Amino acid sequence: MTAVLEVQGLVKRYGSTVAVGGIDLTVEAGEIFGLVGPNGAGKTTTLKMLATLLVPSSGDATIAGASIRRDPDAVRRVIGYMPDSFGVYDDMRVWEYLDFFARCYGLPAARRRQMIGDLLDLVDLSEKRDAMVQALSRGMQQRLCLAHALVHDPLVLLLDEPASGLDPRARVELRELLRELRALGKTIVISSHILPELEELCTAVAIIDRGKVLASGRVADIERRLRQGAVMRVRVVGDDGASETAAAFYRQQPEVASVERLPDGLLELGMRGDDETAAGLLARTIAAGHRVAAFGRAASDLEELFLQVTAPDPWPAVTDTVETMAHSAVEG
Repeated sequence: MTAVLEVQGLVKRYGSTVAVGGIDLTVEAGEIFGLVGPNGAGKTTTLKMLATLLVPSSGDATIAGASIRRDPDAVRRVIGYMPDSFGVYDDMRVWEYLDFFARCYGLPAARRRQMIGDLLDLVDLSEKRDAMVQALSRGMQQRLCLAHALVHDPLVLLLDEPASGLDPRARVELRELLRELRALGKTIVISSHILPELEELCTAVAIIDRGKVLASGRVADIERRLRQGAVMRVRVVGDDGASETAAAFYRQQPEVASVERLPDGLLELGMRGDDETAAGLLARTIAAGHRVAAFGRAASDLEELFLQVTAPDPWPAVTDTVETMAHSAVEG
């Protein structure tokens, strides 16, 4: 695959405060790439720099070969940006809203008419074409703003917390829309602190905290780097006695490093080795007379991985500020 977005040492400072502390990223064409982290981790600042709305203090990034520092106009032609707090013009109809932004990009009238129809079909707002923007639900406004980011047919979409404030149904609809956009050839960079949403949607992620990338890649790859061997989950048929007997069996197997009994009769095995090793263990389990209802690798848990790679210490800048305030209070 070809990298469509490359970030090298991106830094953003506000005085003595470091908002982004030297980020390196590579996003391949056609990926849905998630920026994972808590509020205040530096995700929005990073996206604003990639969207050329903020000038980096140092470092650079290229999108489709164009530098955000040296050629921001070329970058703007290939990106669509959707901020976390979008604005809509309440006194416009839906089609007028899209037509306005299409005019800003210099699209001719015939192309604008075709584009508006196509985008409204894509985001499922065709029936709302003549509705006033302020009459739309939040979910519909979110989809309209995504359509606005697509009016010039960008190669890369930068989406900042696009599911924020949406109800569960609207989140599902947005997720399906993003998958459809990927199928149409778009590369999507999406930031969120809602980790289960990103785990289900993204092809790769970067875990960001305190303005730095702590881990990046596919979730399964990050998990393999953090964990020694595989984590398997086994369900045996029978009562608690059958589960305990199976657990005792696994504790005697050389490739099993740990055994934990979970609720509902599940056993979680920490294993050394690869899939071939796991297959051999399953065969011996059955040969030993244990009735196995399920045997498989534990699903990757992005939230768990995030907690593993993020340090518990407070951000030094915050600590310094608190200490300064306390010192001033004592002196006062």
